[in-house]
Amino acid sequence: MEAMPRLSAALGGAELWIKRDDLLGLAGGGNKTRKLEFLVADALAKGADTLITVGAPQSNHCRLTLAAAAREGLDCRLVIEERVPGSYNPDALGNNLLFDLMGAASIRMVKAGADLMAEMEEEAAAVKAAGGHPYIIVGGGSSPLGALGYAACAQEIMAQAFDQGVNFDRIVVASGSAGTHSGLIAGLIALNAGIPVTGINVRRPRAEQEANVLKLAVATAELLGTPAPVADDIVALDQWVGPGYSLPTAEMVEAVRMLASKEGILLDPVYSGKAMAGLIALTRQGAFNGERLLFLHTGGSPSLSAFANVLRDPAFNS
Repeated sequence: MEAMPRLSAALGGAELWIKRDDLLGLAGGGNKTRKLEFLVADALAKGADTLITVGAPQSNHCRLTLAAAAREGLDCRLVIEERVPGSYNPDALGNNLLFDLMGAASIRMVKAGADLMAEMEEEAAAVKAAGGHPYIIVGGGSSPLGALGYAACAQEIMAQAFDQGVNFDRIVVASGSAGTHSGLIAGLIALNAGIPVTGINVRRPRAEQEANVLKLAVATAELLGTPAPVADDIVALDQWVGPGYSLPTAEMVEAVRMLASKEGILLDPVYSGKAMAGLIALTRQGAFNGERLLFLHTGGSPSLSAFANVLRDPAFNS
């Protein structure tokens, strides 16, 4: 957990800090590592020899699930949902290159809107037919069990804040498959931390995303045996989604370039870049004046090379 004095000075109005979950273990780090700590333990306890999961092209979740499988000596089969037509290229750099390097047992692309659980069940049936033991992990690892990783992270944040002698007025995080956002809220409420969380949505309209986050946060709290979050605890702003999931915006490009040049920290174009774009805009608008704010960096920088043309495009750097 680090202060960002140069970014704070550039934006004014708030004292900005960052939680560096981009530096977590496995191949390139990122928030999914915390979820996989619980999910892969469950898979091993159940005798699985193959992990099966789903994600979009350049999926950080698929990268880290594959890395966890390699670490534990398991096979891994990936289903890639092409959410934006024509966006999947098996020969792309970024995470797609890492899928190859880490030896995915299979990678199969399906069109947007496919029944992803049915597609993973099909992979599981193939593993069983070959005498194997599959374990399905939902997209983003965003089940109540996976979200426990971010309930634990909430406890870690509070301990680190105490050790460093700081109190935070707010936490800002990307809100996508909802596991990170939900687990964090469930954990903070369990700890009676009193710190609001502002989610920056990267995919869905606000009302839909807030409903998703609330449902998973309540289920996570039930698993923990702690008080349930309520609707007022959930904020998932949607002004920085842009034209759609993974599609670039000028605000995202500015955020990625600003963090790199001001703090030497690499964001990604799909999640942390858009979340930071929201933080930057809200700070400029005076929404956080006088606050000490913690941005949770969910990782994703291994995909940067796949977006090089966008990040260098003058149309997004005006």
